[in-house]
Amino acid sequence: MKEQVKALTNEGAPYDDMDKQVDTVRAHALKECRRYNFLVNSENKYEPSILKNLFHKMGENVHIESNFLCEFGFNISLGNNIYLNHDMVILDCNEVTIGDDVYVGPRVGLYGANHAEDPIERAEHIVYAKPIHIGDKVWLGAGVHVLQGVTIGENTIIGAGSVVTKDIPANVIAAGNPCKVIRPIKKKDREELRR
Repeated sequence: MKEQVKALTNEGAPYDDMDKQVDTVRAHALKECRRYNFLVNSENKYEPSILKNLFHKMGENVHIESNFLCEFGFNISLGNNIYLNHDMVILDCNEVTIGDDVYVGPRVGLYGANHAEDPIERAEHIVYAKPIHIGDKVWLGAGVHVLQGVTIGENTIIGAGSVVTKDIPANVIAAGNPCKVIRPIKKKDREELRR
């Protein structure tokens, strides 16, 4: 069933978000996220294996704080040395990839799905999804929201509270709503990042 839902959601075409199979896979992901969060919140026990079994890929040294939620899990690929702070939400209705050495602040959302613009289709639960790619050594500040179809290049910093609606290149500092490049990261800054 998981592969059928993945084929449906990842092709980028409109689909029924309340389809029985879609809803079943989503409910499983929600249950696993709740189980993970419960252990962290009630026993201070981090069980990465719960999420590793849910995700497509999870690298080494990945730390995910409590109140993490995702849509399906099977579209999430995480690299190595990643820190996801509290209240992270990933709507992985298409591929969501996060590279190595990435820091994510609290209350950040990666939203791969969007509802239909047409009100009739929207009332009929029609959605479509596009992938999100976060490059190596990216830092997403607190409260950042990344929308579907966005790629953020390596080493880039996204300022707190930004809404990222379009691709952001590598090696820049960007912020705002909509998020825009403020300045490049200076060469000295990049050398310090490597240390």
